[in-house]
Amino acid sequence: MKRLQQQNLRILGLGAIVAVLVTPALFNQPVLAQLQQIRQSVAQNLQREPQVQLTLSAAKQVMTTSNTGKPETSWQPLSGKVTVQPGDVLQYRLNGKNVSDRPVRNLVVTQPVPAQMKYVLNSATGNQAGSEITFSIDNGQTFVANPTVQVTLPDGTIETQPAPAEAYTHVRWNFGGVLSAGAELDAAYQVEVR
Repeated sequence: MKRLQQQNLRILGLGAIVAVLVTPALFNQPVLAQLQQIRQSVAQNLQREPQVQLTLSAAKQVMTTSNTGKPETSWQPLSGKVTVQPGDVLQYRLNGKNVSDRPVRNLVVTQPVPAQMKYVLNSATGNQAGSEITFSIDNGQTFVANPTVQVTLPDGTIETQPAPAEAYTHVRWNFGGVLSAGAELDAAYQVEVR
C-alpha cells in the first residue's frame, strides 16, 4: 500500500511538471509573458489595498513663565540636525490618514523609544475611539498596558512593581476595528534625554 502511494505521488508530481510545460504551448504564450501578467495582476491588487499615510514629527518642550507668573509649556518643532541636552523633553507625534477609498482594519503602529532617551510615564496619547496603548520593556517582544518588573527588597523578598521609565523600549497603538476611508489619526508620546 505504501509503495502504491509513493508511485501515485511521483505520477502526480510528474503530471504537475508536464502541466507547467504544456500549458504555455496550449495557450500559445511563453512562460515569461504569463509570469509578467501574474506580477501585473498582483501589483494591481496591492494598489487597491487600503493605505494609511503616516507622518512622524518631533518637538522640544519649552518652559516659560506667563505674565501672571504661572509656568507655561509650549512645543518647538524640530527638523534637520538638532542638539539636545540631558533633561530636555521631546514629543514624538504620529499623524496618519487613510488615503484609500476603503476602510483599514486592525491598524497597529509601534514606535521605539530612541536610544539615550527614557519614556515619560503616562505621556502616550491617541485620538481614535477604541484605540489601545500598550508598552514593551523587552525590546518589542511583548506588549502590555502596565509593564511590571520583579524587584528584590532589602529583606530578600521579591515584589512586583510598576516598570521604571528607563525600562520602556517601545510604545504601541492598536487602533482597533476600522479606520474608515479618509479618517485621520493622531498619536503622541514623550521622551526625556538621558
